[in-house]
Amino acid sequence: MAGIKTIIGLSFVLAIGFLLVILSAALFHEYLTLLVVATYVIAPLPNYICGRAANPDDFMESSGSGVVDFGRFLTGFFVVMGIALPVLLYHASTIQGGAAAMSIVGGLLIYGTIISFTMFFQEDQEF
Repeated sequence: MAGIKTIIGLSFVLAIGFLLVILSAALFHEYLTLLVVATYVIAPLPNYICGRAANPDDFMESSGSGVVDFGRFLTGFFVVMGIALPVLLYHASTIQGGAAAMSIVGGLLIYGTIISFTMFFQEDQEF
C-alpha cells in the first residue's frame, strides 16, 4: 500500500521533470522542447484504453492479446518519440545540445513518475 511519503516523493520527482523541460525551453529560448511533455502525457493512454478494450472475462491469453499488444506498441512508440524528438531537433540544429539533454532527462523523469504512480496505486484484481 502506497503511503503519503510515496505520493510526496513521486510528486517531487514529477515537479523536477516538469521543471527541467520548462527550463530547457525558457533558458535556451527554444520552445519546441515542450512537445516532449505532450508525448509523455499521452504515452500511457494507449495501454489504458487497449487494456479496457480487451475482454476481461477471457482467461486465454492468446485470444485477446492483439488489442493489448497494439496498446503496448503505441505506448512504446510515444516513449521512444519523447526521447528521439529532442535528439532529432538537435540534429537538425533547431535546438541546442543543453536544451535537448534537459528535455530528455526531464521527459524521462515525467514518464517514470507516471509509470510509478500507476504501479503503486494499481488496484488488485480479485477472482
